[in-house]
Amino acid sequence: MKNNNLFAALRAAFPSDLDAVAIETGDGLNYSWRDLDRSTAMIANLLVSLKLPAGSRVAVQVEKSVEAVMLYLATLRAGYVFLPLNTAYQSAEIEYFIGNAEPAVVVCSKKNFGWVSKIAFKAGTHNVFTLDDDRTGSLLERAAHCSDKHEMAFVKSADDMAAILYTSGTTGRSKGAMLSHGNLLSNALVLKDYWGWKPGDVLIHALPIFHVHGLFVALHGALINGSKMIWLSKFDPRLIVKKLPEATVFMGVPTLYVRLLAEPGLDKQACRNMRLFVAGSAPLLIETFNEWKDRTGHTILERYGMSETAMLTSNPYQGGERRGGTVGFALPGVSLRVQGDDGQTMPTGEIGGIQVKGPNVFKGYWRMPEKTKEEFTEDGYFKTGDVGKIDERGYITIVGRSKDLIISGGYNVYPAEIEGYINDMPGVAESALVGVPHPDFGEVGVAVVTSKPGAAVDPGQIVASLKSKLANFKIPKQCFVVDELPRNTMGKVQKNLLREQHKNLFA
Repeated sequence: MKNNNLFAALRAAFPSDLDAVAIETGDGLNYSWRDLDRSTAMIANLLVSLKLPAGSRVAVQVEKSVEAVMLYLATLRAGYVFLPLNTAYQSAEIEYFIGNAEPAVVVCSKKNFGWVSKIAFKAGTHNVFTLDDDRTGSLLERAAHCSDKHEMAFVKSADDMAAILYTSGTTGRSKGAMLSHGNLLSNALVLKDYWGWKPGDVLIHALPIFHVHGLFVALHGALINGSKMIWLSKFDPRLIVKKLPEATVFMGVPTLYVRLLAEPGLDKQACRNMRLFVAGSAPLLIETFNEWKDRTGHTILERYGMSETAMLTSNPYQGGERRGGTVGFALPGVSLRVQGDDGQTMPTGEIGGIQVKGPNVFKGYWRMPEKTKEEFTEDGYFKTGDVGKIDERGYITIVGRSKDLIISGGYNVYPAEIEGYINDMPGVAESALVGVPHPDFGEVGVAVVTSKPGAAVDPGQIVASLKSKLANFKIPKQCFVVDELPRNTMGKVQKNLLREQHKNLFA
C-alpha cells in the first residue's frame, strides 16, 4: 500500500550522492542531503517520544534557519501537522492561534519563550521548545539524544492533513486553511514540470518560510528536484546579486525585485547562468517588469496562488509569451472560472469573481464547517475572493480583491482586523483602513479615524499603540483624524473615496 506522506516523495527525490551539498547558507555553512536525512530523523524521533495524539499540531514561530526547515520536514516525517506562524506576530495574535489550533507542541525563539510559553501552557499545550537561527535551542538539545534512524509515519490517505496555514477572512478572525499531503505534493509535481526544473538547478531561497511562497513553492520546488539551495536567512540584495552567477532559479515578491533593481551590480553578466525568475504574492508593477527585462535580459514569470490552494496559475515557462500584468494560465489540473454575482460565467474580458477547483485546493477551514461551506459552490469550486478577468488568449488578470484586502510587501493585511483594534481605543468612534500605492511595498495601509464627541484622539498615539499589539507589516504608515467618514446611502463607508483622496500620499 502506498505511503501518501509528502515526506516520502521529497525523500525519494534526494540525489543518490547523499554527501553532496543540499543547502549552502549565506554565511558559508554547508548542509549535505545526509545531514537533512539524519537531522529530520532525530527531530521526528523526539516528536514521537512525546507520545502525541494522532493528528497533533506543531506550531512554530521561529526565525528562518535550515534547522527550522528540518523541523518542518521532521513534523511531516513523524506524521503530524505543521503550523507555521509569522515571526512578526505579537501576543494577541499568538494567543488566538494557539487557542484556536490547540497545538500539542509549540516551538518559539528563545527571546520569546517567557510570554509564548505562558500562553501555550494556559491553552493546554504541554510541550514548548526553543529554536534560534544560530543552531541553538532546547529542541536541538533534546533531539541530539535521539536516534538518527526513523521509520517514516505511514499516511494512509492523500487527504490527510499536512499543514494548517492561517489566512484571514476580510472580516473577523484568521481562518486555518487545512492543506493535505495530496494538495502539496500535486502542486509541487505540477510546478516541477511546468517550470522546467532540471538536474543541476540551484535555487536562491531568500523568502520567509511561514507562508506558501517560501515554504511550499520555493522549498518543495528545490527538494522535489533534488536541487541545491543557496539559503539566505534575511533578504540581502547585495549578497543576492553576488550569488546570482552560482544559481539558476530565484523566487521573490515584487518588493524584492524593486530592491534588487537598486543594486548597481545587477546586470546581464550577473544573471548569465539564471534560467528563471518567478514573482508572486502581490501584483508586480509593469515598470518593474520592464526594467527587469532591460537590465537583466530576463522576463519575470508571474504566477498566482493562495494559502488555501498553493499555486493556481502561471505565465508559461516555455512555448508562450510571459505577459506583464497577467498571471498567465490555469496550471494543469486546475479548473478556473470567472463568475458574476448571479452565478453565470462571465464572457471573455469581463470582470467577475475567480473560482477554482483542483487537487491542490484545500478541503476546508480548521473547525469552521459553516465558513467552509460558504466558500465553496454547489459544484465544488472554491471562491477565492479575488476579482479578475480572462482575455481572448486565455491570460488571467487579477484586477482587485473583493473585500479591500491590502497586500503590503507580499503580506496580506486585512483592514477589518486592524480596524477592530483601533475602534477599541479610548476616544475612537470609528476607523477605516485603506490601501494606497507605495513605491517600495506596492501598497501600505492608511488609517482614517473619527473621534467620539468631546474626545481628543492623537493619530501618533494610535499608531504607537498598534505597534505593541500587531506585526509591523500591519501597522498603518499614516493615520488621520477626521470629522466624519464618507458614506453611501446605505450608510456604508466608501473606502474607494478614501483611497482616491490619499492615493498620492507616498508618490
